Amino acid sequence: MSVLEGALIYSNLLALLALGLTLTYITTAVPNFAQGSFAVFGSYVALTLWKLLGIHPYASLPVAFVLGGLLGAVVYLVVLKPLIMRGANVVTLMIATLALDLILLGLRGIYSGILGSVIGQPCEMFMFTYLVHYIDGIPDVLIVSTAVMIVTLVGLMFLLYRTKFGIALRASMENPMLSEIMGVNVERTRMFSWFLSGALASMAGVLLPFKQQIVPATAEIIIVSIFAASIVGGLSNIYGAIVGGYIVGMSESFVTYLLSTVFGAGMLVYGKVVSLSIIVATLLITPKGLAGVNWRKVIGWSSGR
Repeated sequence: MSVLEGALIYSNLLALLALGLTLTYITTAVPNFAQGSFAVFGSYVALTLWKLLGIHPYASLPVAFVLGGLLGAVVYLVVLKPLIMRGANVVTLMIATLALDLILLGLRGIYSGILGSVIGQPCEMFMFTYLVHYIDGIPDVLIVSTAVMIVTLVGLMFLLYRTKFGIALRASMENPMLSEIMGVNVERTRMFSWFLSGALASMAGVLLPFKQQIVPATAEIIIVSIFAASIVGGLSNIYGAIVGGYIVGMSESFVTYLLSTVFGAGMLVYGKVVSLSIIVATLLITPKGLAGVNWRKVIGWSSGR
């Protein structure tokens, strides 16, 4: 698998993860630090179905979508909704998701041990790279991940602009108080956004082992890149999150690769430094991300120059 192919796969998955993070932030103003755990949850769903039932990870995508969505909805209903009803501020909600992420980390460690004892082989670390097949020289995971991204984008656009619920969802994103006065069930739109966030992250998690090694702590590592993608695109813009996913994914992949060719393979472990640097640069230059840039002014200035 070439560097470009790996970068495209990673960018597809990062865009899905950033999209889910941005959705929940827009609807509930919660920076979800457990988004990476939603993804790794999908990885373990795929591993379980593959090892116990022989179901190929690609075929487990619909199952992961549903189970991941249910996980996201449960997190909102059990953890976040009660705190929001009590008037918890953003910092409290953020800490709650961080605590949840640590709880899920512990549960993943326990589950990996149990699953390993059942199938008779370690499950603390795993990859699906041995399942990759090539079609005319193109890895099938690149085709699948791109198809998932396209279907998600088309489905989301149809939902938001062609359905009554989508219109209500957009209204609640823009002005929840006014939407509630107009009869929109804001609570239902919030729960749906968390369902969709968990579902998209879980699907990305199914494909993530085709790109990198999965361990229980993978969620705590990848969350840096997820936040970088959302911040670059603009935390208040769902399409910006997709663009941010590709910018961060490609940058992290290629910059890390170039540094490794100069300083050795040891530089690969410092890939997240690229994402952190992007976060800092974005917050210094345009705190609202690409969505907050006045592109007409930029284009006009460039043309005038």
